[in-house]
Amino acid sequence: MKSFNRSLALGFSTCLLVLTGVCAWGSPLNGLATPMPIIQAPQMPQQAQPAQDTSKSTTFTGTVVKQGDEYALKDASGGIYKLDDATRAQAFEGKTVTVTGRLDADAKLIHVDNIEAAGSGN
Repeated sequence: MKSFNRSLALGFSTCLLVLTGVCAWGSPLNGLATPMPIIQAPQMPQQAQPAQDTSKSTTFTGTVVKQGDEYALKDASGGIYKLDDATRAQAFEGKTVTVTGRLDADAKLIHVDNIEAAGSGN
């Protein structure tokens, strides 16, 4: 009877150890029932799409400020965007303007099409 109890305890301990190991490691059968991935034919590479449509001009309003040798537009929220046309921007330094151009959000740069004094009397 003692050897039966010892064998039963040893068998139970072994099963518990194996079960604990499987739970900790993960089931070795996980993933076998998942379908094989479908292999698609390679597609022709497409031209990189910008994060936004940079071909359309947008209107921005703010104050032209000088930063070193460059000029920037400071908007009402305090955001500063470099202007790529220092020649035109220089005439409006310190004034509120309306800038028409294309925004490069990554570089925080406006590609200027036109700058003019804002219609609020400046």
